[in-house]
Amino acid sequence: MAAAEAAAARRAPDICPLCERPIPADAKSSRHHLTPRLKGGTHKGTVRLHQICHSAIHARFSETELAKRLADVESLRSDPELSEFIAWVKIKPPNFHAPTRMTKARRGAKRQRD
Repeated sequence: MAAAEAAAARRAPDICPLCERPIPADAKSSRHHLTPRLKGGTHKGTVRLHQICHSAIHARFSETELAKRLADVESLRSDPELSEFIAWVKIKPPNFHAPTRMTKARRGAKRQRD
């Protein structure tokens, strides 16, 4: 029975740790470095996320902010801005995808830096 359980586990889709929806094989997904590579996270942990969830993170936060205060899934999930997105996307089908735009606040901050 152990071999059958192992085979079933291999077929089961991953679960997105951000929105907690399954990630089907045909869904757009990507690996998120919990600590950005530019901030020393090349060999630190990664998690597989729906692409829309991954894009939502980077649309809202800078690499510095991710490294300093959002370097784990629980911190990301508890952030008020991202928790609104999670509540919205959680009711979508597992393979749902839509374009993600940078938030107005993030665009303004980026323009000030440039």
